[in-house]
Amino acid sequence: MAATRGRTGRPPLTEERKAEIRLEIARAAVDLFVAQGVAATTGDQIGRAAGISARTVWRYFPTKESCVRPLLTAGAELIADSLRRWRPGHPLDEAFDFEQGTERDGRLLAGPAHTTVGALVRLTRTEPGLRAVWLQTYDEAEPVFARALAERAGLPADDLRPAIQAAMFNAALRAAVEHHAWETAGTDGDAASARASLTTTLRTALRTAAAGLT
Repeated sequence: MAATRGRTGRPPLTEERKAEIRLEIARAAVDLFVAQGVAATTGDQIGRAAGISARTVWRYFPTKESCVRPLLTAGAELIADSLRRWRPGHPLDEAFDFEQGTERDGRLLAGPAHTTVGALVRLTRTEPGLRAVWLQTYDEAEPVFARALAERAGLPADDLRPAIQAAMFNAALRAAVEHHAWETAGTDGDAASARASLTTTLRTALRTAAAGLT
């Protein structure tokens, strides 16, 4: 009987490793975009900075601007989980554990205070391609938030009320992150100060959204 041939070559990458590669590409792309601008940055440069080939970069992302998506989309489901746990009768900002600084909520909301992400958000003001990716991530997150709010309230997924609430929440979150990034441009504060500043900005934005129009 002929011997069974085993599989040769590298083992397939796990989903966790693929996610790590996407994040490595994203960070390398942002560093290059900040240093030399989007137009001057090539896929080859992004690949070299991330320690991979340009071919691998394009395997994960269709354009160089889209390389930044992992830095912008990671928290959507975490935010939705916090919205589901938002207790009736309690302020919206209490749905998020700002003060404890846990890893979970740190990644959720304090992440934009990180130098890399803050620089990326500031670039969206002057780089149309990055602005499009930035806005698209919020557009895709909105129905996720709406479903979470509908589940919390025991409403049908197609109910208009959680959709409107999600739109207000989403806009408040984006405005807060942008405001913080632009207001702290050029500052060299430590991580604790940056987190405190972002916390204050987010609390203000969420309380304003929860209050609605008066």
